[in-house]
Amino acid sequence: MVCDRNVRYLADKLGVEADGVFEIGATEDNKDITTVVEINRWLMDKGADRTALLLGIGGGITTDITGFAASVYKRGIRFAFIPTTLLSQVDAAIGGKNGVNLDSFKNMIGVIRQPEAVFICPEPLETLPYSQIVGGAAELLKTFIIDNSKDLYDKAVETLSGIREAGGDISGFSRNLDALIAEAALVKAGIAGSDPFEKGERRLLNLGHTFAHAIEKLSGEKISHGEAVSIGIILAARLAMKVGVAETGLEDRLKADFTACGMSIECPFEVGEMTGAMSKDKKAEGSIIHFILPSGIGDVRVVDMSPAEATRMLL
Repeated sequence: MVCDRNVRYLADKLGVEADGVFEIGATEDNKDITTVVEINRWLMDKGADRTALLLGIGGGITTDITGFAASVYKRGIRFAFIPTTLLSQVDAAIGGKNGVNLDSFKNMIGVIRQPEAVFICPEPLETLPYSQIVGGAAELLKTFIIDNSKDLYDKAVETLSGIREAGGDISGFSRNLDALIAEAALVKAGIAGSDPFEKGERRLLNLGHTFAHAIEKLSGEKISHGEAVSIGIILAARLAMKVGVAETGLEDRLKADFTACGMSIECPFEVGEMTGAMSKDKKAEGSIIHFILPSGIGDVRVVDMSPAEATRMLL
């Protein structure tokens, strides 16, 4: 088992003996090939063979590292996840992307390989600080901006804004939040399952992420992924307005909704500063990036352009 040391108590609850747990500090600095090598060496020392199953318990950093480490150990062993944050439950642990960072560039080394199972338990969310809930809110809303076939976007905004108004106490909103998490996970699993190697539909899940990864890079990872994604979605909506694919007032609506949910909407950097970082995005194909732009709630479009073109339109 690979476990974020902050949720070690869950390993104890599962009855795993101490020597069966590899604890990590779940930080972006530790999300690198060195940690993967350490886990592989630990597996080898424990005598893990190709029938072993590696269980990852923690947030998105932990599940990303666990999945990648399992995928390269003895050319691939089985793995499963117990995601413990809102961000990982609706996004990071779903879909089969596993990887680590390279020189602070996000997820530049990795594989696409599905876990045996993802066990989503709502209880850990009640132990998290409010900042962690806000950190996952962008990915939750992103999912329903992409697919609102069950009309859940407004319900998600209502639930998240209610949690903010309650001072971050999710206890009165657990039932609604649990249902939204389950639906968001199903949406992502459906999209990822139909296009595992991101040749078409799966690209839609990158809504806001090209901008977000640039913001994270420029901030030296001081801005969290969730905060960067919420800002990135707003920038994507603004770009959609500029290229003429968004319905009138979409950016203003998203700004109002995100603000009500306690999410960030203002980019701390000049747009032009992001051009270089976006050009090194792992999703870039030559000089072109498939920007995912919202046309409306439940409707997103793929617009191909260079990072320079995109930033120029936003200036």
